[in-house]
Amino acid sequence: MRRRALLVLASCSPLAAPAVLRAQGAAVMRLSHQFPPAHHNARVLQAFAEDVKARSGGSVEVQVFPAEQLARAAENFPGVARGAFEAAAAVNFQWGNTLPEMSAMTIPYGFAELERIRKFPGSDAAKFLEGLLERRAVRNLMWVYTSRQAIFTSNRKPIVALEDFRGLKVRGLNPLTDHALTAAGAAAVAMPGPEVPQALQSGVLDAGLTDLSAAVSRRFYEFQRFGTVAPYFAVVSHVYVNPRWWNGLRAEARAAVEGAARKAETDQIGVTEQTAAEALAELRGRGMTVHEQTAAEAETWRGTMRPPVVEAFTRQAPEGGKRILDLLQAL
Repeated sequence: MRRRALLVLASCSPLAAPAVLRAQGAAVMRLSHQFPPAHHNARVLQAFAEDVKARSGGSVEVQVFPAEQLARAAENFPGVARGAFEAAAAVNFQWGNTLPEMSAMTIPYGFAELERIRKFPGSDAAKFLEGLLERRAVRNLMWVYTSRQAIFTSNRKPIVALEDFRGLKVRGLNPLTDHALTAAGAAAVAMPGPEVPQALQSGVLDAGLTDLSAAVSRRFYEFQRFGTVAPYFAVVSHVYVNPRWWNGLRAEARAAVEGAARKAETDQIGVTEQTAAEALAELRGRGMTVHEQTAAEAETWRGTMRPPVVEAFTRQAPEGGKRILDLLQAL
């Protein structure tokens, strides 16, 4: 109810015009995202807000709304594009059919090496995706490396061999990457992260798929007995803004926001890696039986799960699909 009231108020803001919304003399940047406050992305975004305030001398105020307090994940893009609020964070694969190229990093077993991830912000691959986002009436501000390790969780028995997927209803990410789960014999059910815990507890899902830190912040250990950690995907979230709002900022204000964004991109690498290591230890400490996928197991999964996703990806993104895969491979 509170989220709906906030969204109605946001839609009535002067952002329908290019003017910058101001509170007590400061330009306001309302940043909506889905991550719970304990998630490492949420912590980095909050630190970004504080850094912007310091760098701008208080002339830019970033108001962060975590855990879908301002808008649901699916409402963020249209909300920012039409100016209901100024900014949002999204997980790359949530763009789905709207921008299929954004799912390239999440194609199974294709982009999980840390050194390549470090090189991504500012790269030709990133610039290519930023150009596609501009065509959708949003301006990318920063890339937020979220995970390079997935965890498949279950309650009845562990998921270790490909055969263990057969007949299970597994949380999917989007119709594209879900081809991997289908190839393994599972039924993929795509849903946003915040909805997964309830779906697992109610039986709508038999197995979960998320990153390590989200498994901790969303307390998967309370209702899932088993977990298999795999270098299954890379998840790269990002923050985007309304271009009219951005262009309405003074040059020094834009410089302050940009500077804070570049620092957040760099800081996120260390935060994500440390959080993943701590999350793995905590899941075990909380009683979850966790299996770390071996190289041989990963190769077996890769051989079954990656090809159908790549095929679907290049078919779904006939113009930009091969281009972004080549650019990522070049990193």
